[in-house]
Amino acid sequence: MERVVVERGTETLRDVRYFVSSLDAETVTPQQLLGWVRGHWSVENNLHFVKDRWWDEDRHYLRRPGLAERMATLTSCALAFVQLVAQTADRGLRRQADLFAWRPQTALHQLGFK
Repeated sequence: MERVVVERGTETLRDVRYFVSSLDAETVTPQQLLGWVRGHWSVENNLHFVKDRWWDEDRHYLRRPGLAERMATLTSCALAFVQLVAQTADRGLRRQADLFAWRPQTALHQLGFK
């Protein structure tokens, strides 16, 4: 796939990216493939990046069998909750996560606890 980006003035930047796929080129349009690639990277950017960079998930290790998977699931659920509340309250994700960290009772109230 090739992308042309016009930057400041008349300078043109060409960006060529290559993707490997088992899909048949006869049955998939370039637009469909681009949509799937962007969908893949949106998961990486919206989930894994936040968990790795903000919550430092890669640095934590758990030795008990099965516990790491459970912890990753809980972290993903917490992130989904923060994203949902942030969208509803029209706040940024980082701001909403900080609000819950500073005032845990707010998070509990959002979950329905008094």
